[in-house]
Amino acid sequence: MAAPLRDPPALHDRALQDLSFIRRTMEGASSFTDVPGWGLVAVGVSAIGAAALASRQPTAAAWIGVWLVEAVVGVAIGGGAMWRKIRRNASRVPGGPLLSVPARKFLFGFWPAILAGAVITFALIDPGTIMLASGEVPRALPGLWLLLFGVGVLTAGAFSVRAVPLMGGAFMLLGAVALLFRGLSGDLLLGLGFGLLQIGFGFWIARRHGG
Repeated sequence: MAAPLRDPPALHDRALQDLSFIRRTMEGASSFTDVPGWGLVAVGVSAIGAAALASRQPTAAAWIGVWLVEAVVGVAIGGGAMWRKIRRNASRVPGGPLLSVPARKFLFGFWPAILAGAVITFALIDPGTIMLASGEVPRALPGLWLLLFGVGVLTAGAFSVRAVPLMGGAFMLLGAVALLFRGLSGDLLLGLGFGLLQIGFGFWIARRHGG
C-alpha cells in the first residue's frame, strides 16, 4: 500500500514564512538611515575646538594627546547619538531586531579602516622620542587619519544614504591633499575635515533624514 500523504502545512504557517522571507529581503535591500546628523554636527564642533587647542601645544606628545582625546570624545558623541537613533527607530517595529541588516553592514564596513588607522598611528609614533621636547609629530599622520577615516565612511556609506559616501570621498580627497602637500598645516586640514566637513554633512543629513 502506498504511504499516506503528509498533511500539507497550514495556510497561515506558509503565509508567515512568506512574510518573513519578504521582510528579510526588503530589510537587506534597504539603506542604513540611522546616521545621526546632529551627532555629526556636535562631533564637528568638538573637532574645531581640538584643532585650535592642538595648534597651541608646545610638544609633539601634547599635540597627539589632544587629538587622541578628541578621538575618544568623537566616538562617544557620534556613537551615542547613533545608538539613540537606532533604538528610537527600532522601537517603531515591534519584535524587530535592534541592529538591522543595513546597520550591521554599515558598522562592518566602517570599523576596519578605523582600526587600521589606530594601528598605523601607534606604529608611526616612537615612544622613546615623542616624549622629548625635540620630538616631532610624523608629518604623514594628519593625512593618514583623514584618508583612512574617509575610506571607512565611503565603504560604510555604500549601505547608507547618498550623503554618507559623498562625505567619505571628501575626506579621502582632503587626506590625499594632506599627504601630497605636507607643507600645509595639519591642524588646519584636520579642522576642515573632522570639523567643517562633518558639520556641513551633519546639517544635510539632519534636514533630510532626521537628527
